[in-house]
Amino acid sequence: MKKHLPSVILAVVLLLLWQGIAMIIDAAYILPSPTQICVRLWELREPLFLVHLPATMKVTAIGLLISIVLGILLAVAMDANEKVERALYPVIVASQTIPTTAIAPLFILWFGYSIWSKVLVTILITFFPIAITVFDGFKATKREMEELLQTYGATKADIFWKLKLPTALPNFFSAIKMAIPLSVIGAAIAEWLGAQEGLGYFSKRMMTQLDGAGVFAPVVLLSITAMLAVGIITVLEYRFIKWRKEI
Repeated sequence: MKKHLPSVILAVVLLLLWQGIAMIIDAAYILPSPTQICVRLWELREPLFLVHLPATMKVTAIGLLISIVLGILLAVAMDANEKVERALYPVIVASQTIPTTAIAPLFILWFGYSIWSKVLVTILITFFPIAITVFDGFKATKREMEELLQTYGATKADIFWKLKLPTALPNFFSAIKMAIPLSVIGAAIAEWLGAQEGLGYFSKRMMTQLDGAGVFAPVVLLSITAMLAVGIITVLEYRFIKWRKEI
């Protein structure tokens, strides 16, 4: 608990500051206080938890799963062949220069209000950190260790599974922890721009009603969900990479 005490104190101070500013402004449609948001979150618990949160989590889970598979495949391909790296790396970087708010309406135009228009936005945002971070993990493998395994008669497959993959595991978990918040943001943006359900759609609907606390309630719910998911990945990281503590 001592390790997390500074972050807890800072969070409490920021919340108290927010509460004080909101009370001074006294305009909930502009800046609702944390207490007003919590009350509104409780009042809207049924549509939020039973309808809109599952819809957003479904988009996030599908998009993140596809991004993980796609990112790992791209990283492995670039590590295996230098020509593939030269061909793919600029394309992967260029894909991140496309504004999400510009490309999302095109996905809606192509796929309508189906789940796939939102999943594609999520993939576009999340596959980049996974691919690049895992690829950097492969490249971090020490050349001397590769040469040592080669002198023992190890094949390229042996070097990959016994050396490169364990070396890249910390990078992989770091990439997942980065991709989870991005996937949630991507799903919310896609729902905001065009959807019939989801937390992003619900927040936009509350904004049209000038319900400031209603706008913040799904945002707070998204943040809590993302933090819980990152916490679960952190626990799994400690389970799978026990040798990292020794280092």
